[in-house]
Formats: sequence, structure tokens, C-alpha cells
Amino acid sequence: MKTDTVATRGSGAVRRVLEAELRAARARGAQQPHVVDVGGGSGGWAVPLASAGCLVTVVEPNPNALATLRRRAEEEGVSGSITVIADDSDALGAHVEAGSADLVLAHGLLEVVDDPALVLTALAAAVRPGGAVSVLVANRHAAILQRALAGRLGEARELLAAESGVLGGGRETVLRRFDAEGLRTQLVEVGLEVTSLQGDGVVADFVPGGVREEDLAEFELAAASVPPLRDVASRLHVLAHRP
Repeated sequence: MKTDTVATRGSGAVRRVLEAELRAARARGAQQPHVVDVGGGSGGWAVPLASAGCLVTVVEPNPNALATLRRRAEEEGVSGSITVIADDSDALGAHVEAGSADLVLAHGLLEVVDDPALVLTALAAAVRPGGAVSVLVANRHAAILQRALAGRLGEARELLAAESGVLGGGRETVLRRFDAEGLRTQLVEVGLEVTSLQGDGVVADFVPGGVREEDLAEFELAAASVPPLRDVASRLHVLAHRP
């Protein structure tokens, strides 16, 4: 029997929110919620979501990532529940019918696309009224804090001053990082209502070895929604609904 449990490694706070959203989608009558995973990579979220009884569409241009996704889906016996679209996020509207998705994921996507506002507009269009968009992004303040604690104060000061939240000169693999309020504003501007804003990875990058994984996971879940801690988490997670 399929359940709403999304068995991914890590990201416990994110997983908890997505599981609640699946329950809400089923309560609205979607027995097999349609999930669109944009920039879904090798299936880190798509395969567990399919195993939880969802029909998943993955939009991903990288052929190596898609090969891994297909292998993982086959191993888990969910190949029939996953549709693969080998294309960029810019082409989302050409492949996914407007208003057809119960849940749209953009995890690790907005940091690397050329135009985040354009992509967010497409994500909002893909989700049906009452459905949700899940966005997971790198946190600007966390990057500053991590470098400062490592003694790399020059880089920390540069990040503090940089509007994009990244080091210049091509020294980073991302184009931008976000803060909580800036991310919230961008989602509201495309017509979505932010219903959850939390941190992911509040202290995981700083905890020394020897700490029990269960204890760390319990603390992360408790701290994820506490604003002072959320705002320095490695990643920010937002769930926003389409009215």
C-alpha cells in the first residue's frame, strides 16, 4: 500500500512539509498526486515521491543525471510512475500543462538559472489552484557565516556586500544565493501565497563527529522554523500555494 512517506536521506524538515502536502492533495481528491520536479537531477526526490504513490514528471537537461534517475527508478520498481522530460526549466510550459500539477518542486534550481523570476512564473503557472510550489535554495547568510567561522573573513566581507550573495570572478558554481525575505518576496510577486518558510541544515555543517544521527535529526526538525536559526541554515525551504 502506498503512503505519504517520502523516504529520502536528510532534509527531514523539507520531507515533513512535503508529506503533509501530499496528504492535503489526497484530501482534495488526488489519489495519485501529480508532482513536477524541475531540475530534478538523478531522482533524489522523484524516486521517493513515486514510491509514495505520486505520478512524477521530471524536467532535467543533463543526460548523465537522467541515466541515473532511470536506473534508480527501475531498481525501485517505479519507472511507470515517472515521466522524463529532457529539457531545460525554461521549456517547462511547453511540456507541462498549465494548472495540472498538485505539487511543483524547484530544489537547487533558482541558484543556477539565468532568470529566477521567469522560472518562478512558470512554476506558478504549472500548479493547480490549491496546489503548492516547493522551493529549496542556498542561503546567503549561511554562506557568510560559514566563511567567517572558518577564518576566511575577506570572503565573508565580500559575500556580505555582494547583492547576488556569491563571490565574483567565477569562483563559485552558483549564480546567486537568497535570504528569507527576498525569497518570500519573489514568490509573492508571481501570485503565490507563502505558507511555510523554514531552514534546512541549521547546524548539520557544524556539529562534530560522534553526535548521534537521530539526535541531530530531531534537533534540526525542532530548529527549522525558529526564525533566528532558520535564517542561518545552509538552505532555505519555502512552500507556497496557488490561491
